[in-house]
Amino acid sequence: MKVAVFSAKPYDRLSLDEANAGGGHELVYLEAGLSTATAALAADAGAVCAFVNDRLDRPCLEALRRAGVGLVALRSAGFNHVDLAAARDLGLMVGRVPAYSPHAVAEHTVALILTLNRKTHRAYNRVREGNFALDGLLGFDLQGKTAGIVGTGQIGAVAARILSGFGCRLLAFDRRENPACLELGVRYVDKDELLARCDLVTLHCPLTPETHHFIDEAAVARMKRGAMLVNTSRGGVIDTRAVIRGLKSGQVGSLALDVYEEEGDLFFRDLSSSVIRDDVFARLLTFPNVLITGHQAFFTREALAGIAEATLANVTSFERTGRPLHAVTVDMMA
Repeated sequence: MKVAVFSAKPYDRLSLDEANAGGGHELVYLEAGLSTATAALAADAGAVCAFVNDRLDRPCLEALRRAGVGLVALRSAGFNHVDLAAARDLGLMVGRVPAYSPHAVAEHTVALILTLNRKTHRAYNRVREGNFALDGLLGFDLQGKTAGIVGTGQIGAVAARILSGFGCRLLAFDRRENPACLELGVRYVDKDELLARCDLVTLHCPLTPETHHFIDEAAVARMKRGAMLVNTSRGGVIDTRAVIRGLKSGQVGSLALDVYEEEGDLFFRDLSSSVIRDDVFARLLTFPNVLITGHQAFFTREALAGIAEATLANVTSFERTGRPLHAVTVDMMA
């Protein structure tokens, strides 16, 4: 099957070509992101392969359908960037990668926590300049601290296991209790108790109407004063402006982000010679207690291989049966 791969980076080509060795699919790589303006590039393709910041709204999906596309194969677990109701109405199938390497995201989460806490990024720059003073680098022991995990699917469960190894007390919030987390001694509580009691809160939930701005003005006010907030899930899970106000007041002690609500115009490209026009993002960069990475938590060899294999498995299944192996339907947004 011919597959138009949008937002294709060199590492995508490598991993997909390796997964497609002997698979027989014709992969056409496009640097452009997928949107209404670029959907025509998928002409004659039976499927498109899209990434997290491609914009698959109704007009885009309509254009894809007119071009003869039958499958949208997502190179991601999240699917909030797809109008699933429109896909259903148009008869377009959507497949995703439900799990690739939960260790990749969970380990990056803990790397952010350790870096932000012990300020190793600042210490690295100081030492390179010959400054060996320790002022301003004070951190805290993770041992004995209470960590809150919002979303205890595969990634959240791995994060819980790692934090448990540091000696953290673990609280969690999720609609479903994960037996693996219960075995670790994780205690499930409501949102208010988690926010009020935790020294650090890490977000691992999908972006749905229910979780959109899960951390809003009211949630920030309920947080334990000075707590660390970490988001490696989806940018829209937090209200960035509310968190900035929390940082200014000291209610939020520190913030680590690998995702950002308006990241589509920023991440996955080199803007080092450009002016960042997003005033909210620029404001975040002024805080010494904010650490941001550019949506790289998934970025390990193992994860890229898993994403490529699952993506092409969806394409192969669709070609043979008319359905992707890991289908996404509109009821999954509930």
